[in-house]
Amino acid sequence: MIKRYNLKHNKYFLAAKLVCLAAFPLWLISIPKSSFDDHSQTLCLFTLLTDIECYGCGLTRACIRLINLDFVGAWNFNKVSFIVFPILCFLLLQEFILTSKKFYKAYQSS
Repeated sequence: MIKRYNLKHNKYFLAAKLVCLAAFPLWLISIPKSSFDDHSQTLCLFTLLTDIECYGCGLTRACIRLINLDFVGAWNFNKVSFIVFPILCFLLLQEFILTSKKFYKAYQSS
């Protein structure tokens, strides 16, 4: 029987995950908001088939606007972003805290 190596409890994997979780918001802040303004090419299947924007259209652009504190621009792109963005921030913070606890436990055991 082959024994699988479990990365979930490896301190190096957890350290890399913590770095990525911390760097992701910083990377999003560094992206200029104008780089997402070109919406002539869409990947939304609903929009491509019906030529009507769905409820998720503009959500990424609106979240980028919220990161840059452009509330009016976010409201114009997608009003749902004011609900989705705080939830995403909460989930990212929750994952960071849980990974930090796992890393601390793995670091203490070795």
